[in-house]
Parts: sequence; C-alpha cells; structure tokens
Amino acid sequence: MPKQSPVSRHIVLTSHPSRFGPKPISINWGVSEPIKRGPVIATLTKQTHRNVIGSHSGNYSVYRALAVASGVLQSDHRADLTNTLPVAKIGPHPSWADPDKIVSLDPFGAVVGEVFKSYYEQGYDIRPTIAITKAHINMPELQDAIAKDRLHIDGTIVKPGGDLVVTKAAIEPVWYLPGIAKRFNIAEEDLRRALFEETGGMFPELVTRHDLKVFLPPIAGVTVYIVGDVSAITDPNKPLAVRVHDECNGSDVFGSDICTCRPYLVHGIEVCVKTAQEGGAGIIVYFRKEGRALGEVTKFLVYNARKRQEGGDRADAYFTRTECVAGVQDMRFQELMPDVLHWLGVTRIDRMVSMSNMKYEAITQAGIKIVERVPIPDELVPPDAKVEIEAKKAAGYYATTDVLDENGLARVKGRSLSD
Repeated sequence: MPKQSPVSRHIVLTSHPSRFGPKPISINWGVSEPIKRGPVIATLTKQTHRNVIGSHSGNYSVYRALAVASGVLQSDHRADLTNTLPVAKIGPHPSWADPDKIVSLDPFGAVVGEVFKSYYEQGYDIRPTIAITKAHINMPELQDAIAKDRLHIDGTIVKPGGDLVVTKAAIEPVWYLPGIAKRFNIAEEDLRRALFEETGGMFPELVTRHDLKVFLPPIAGVTVYIVGDVSAITDPNKPLAVRVHDECNGSDVFGSDICTCRPYLVHGIEVCVKTAQEGGAGIIVYFRKEGRALGEVTKFLVYNARKRQEGGDRADAYFTRTECVAGVQDMRFQELMPDVLHWLGVTRIDRMVSMSNMKYEAITQAGIKIVERVPIPDELVPPDAKVEIEAKKAAGYYATTDVLDENGLARVKGRSLSD
C-alpha cells in the first residue's frame, strides 16, 4: 500500500475578496515592467496569494490529484527550480507590452525566477508557465531528404547522422479574460459564464471573482521548435520560415494516411531547415488541438461516418459529416494562434508553410506580414488523403497558389478552415 498523505490544504470554492482581509498581488496585463505587471500566482497551498483562476498544467490536474490522494505526492510540494532557467534568450519584445497582441500566454512565463525574485524571497510560490531548452530531433523523412540531397549536413543545424538541432519551448496557456473577450468581440461576462457552465462548474471563481482577470484553462498548451539562431527571428535582414501545426496524433505520431498532417509537418520542418541554413531561422509551432479541437473520439466517429456513407468517402460531404457529429466544423479558433508569434517577436514571415486562409488571415490581421505561402507538394499527399485536400480546395478552405489574389487570399468564397 502506498504511503498515505492526507490532503491538508483548504480550498474555498466560491470565495469573494474580503473587504478587510489581504488582497492578492494584482496583475496589470500589458505593462512592460514585470514587477509592475505582477506575477501569475496559482499556488494551491496559500489561498491568499492566489491571483488567478485555475492551476498550472491544468490538463494534468486530475492526475496530480490522484497522486496526492494515493500518497505519492505531498500536497504542499514546492518545486525546486534550481538550474531550470531558459537555455536561450527570447525577448522581451515590444509586443509583450501590448495587451491586444498577447492575451493567451504569459510573456514573462519563462523568466519568473529572475524578474520576480523579490517575491520568491517573500515566500510566494510562483511557477514558470514557459520552459525553454535545446534538443536534437530525428525523423526518417529528414533522413530521406538528406539521402535525396534536398537537405545537407552542415554540422551545426543538421548533424552527421541526420540529427536536427533545435531550441524548443513548452508553453502553458494563461488567458487574460478581458483580452480574450475583446479578441472574440464578446462581453467578458458572457465569456466567464460560458467557461463556467461548459466546464461543469469546475471554476466557480469565473462567476464569483470578477477581480481575478487571469485564467489558467484546463487545456493543453503549445510547443515551439526553433531551427537556427534564435536572434535571426527578429532580424529584418534574415529570412524566416514558419509552420503553424495543429495536433493530429494519428498522423503526426503513427503515420495514418487519411490526412496530410505528418507530411505537411515534415515538409514544414524541411523548409525551416533550409531557411536556417541560408542564415535565417525556422519556427514550428505545434498546438495541442487534436481533431480540430473536437477531440480524437469525435474525429474517429467522423472517420466512420465518412467511410460508411452512400458512395463512400467524398469531398462534397467531408465537412458535413463533421458538423453532423460535432455540431461545428472546427473549434480551433485561430484568433489566439498569433500570440505565440508575438511572444517570439515575429513581425514578418518570409515563408509560411501553409495554404490555410484561416491561419493566413489570423496572422496578417495580427499585424504580421506574410511574404510567401508554401503548399505541400502533390507527391507528399497520401492517396487516402486526397479527399481531404479536394474537399478543402472546393470549399475555399485550402488555397492554391494559382488562385491567390494580390493580398494572398484565395479568390474563392467560403470560410477558411486550417490545414
């Protein structure tokens, strides 16, 4: 039997700030100086210190609860952050101080140990929401690209043996609720109510603590892979390639051929490597939004519905079957996607490895210029994925290079769905 560790902390579910009691440190979103902006404090051990709704690594909170309940984790454990600071410097950039450009992550999340040192010394439990490290990655398709002389080993970016050297960042979501509401042109009260109700009332502070403006949602975050010199990202004289990719476990990890996700991801990495070897940099932004943020169960149900319908899997019924099962075609809402690019300091993308109008519009409307859009080569599209590509092209969701207008948008009607 595991050693039992009773949960000793007391959680007040619907607490209001006391008129006479201690108030948490305020968060002044969009302020350039970290101390004046204030730290994000989601501690579960000192309720009076908490100044946000939710908890760190929210999508893993239930596992953490199991660990506490079973006695393998002390409920009052405090992370030892020795030697965990970023191995590469990112920012600060002017966009960090613009409350309209970043609303879904904490730009100071990787450097809390430095910028909020005085609070640590006072006993505040402040956790990083961003971690930056370096690593090597190796994929068989990259080995094939080297063998076919599309990529070359330079010893710095691509090592002998085909290992690709990257700087990578993991980012947890941190939502500034007034900014999220403004981004979607909805009332903050309506946003709070919907979040409260659609999470089954898990976060009553959404409707009882309007003084708390920051929410750590129980969703997965983002991973960024940077190829080349990080400083090249903000150098206007050096090229930048970007692939924004939404998670597809079946294809990205297991090579399912019903979609183009892994081939497009690998193609994006290849373009990023080439751009970095030209003296620039490449960025892969990987969002955990499985099945267009509808979930893998829904996605598999749609696969069955598509394959079993009369006439088999057809481009003209591709999105209809998704909407019949899920009620919508897509819930990724690319409006929040550019925040990570602003965090990186991106102002211009020379090669955007995507033909998605939705991604293009979200990025350009956020003030980032896109010079060129790079499609997936036809030979990389799996046979079983041609229905997907043709459906997106027919609906105007996936642009082709021969139908782009002078603004880079497809000269076709229809709402743009991401690839």
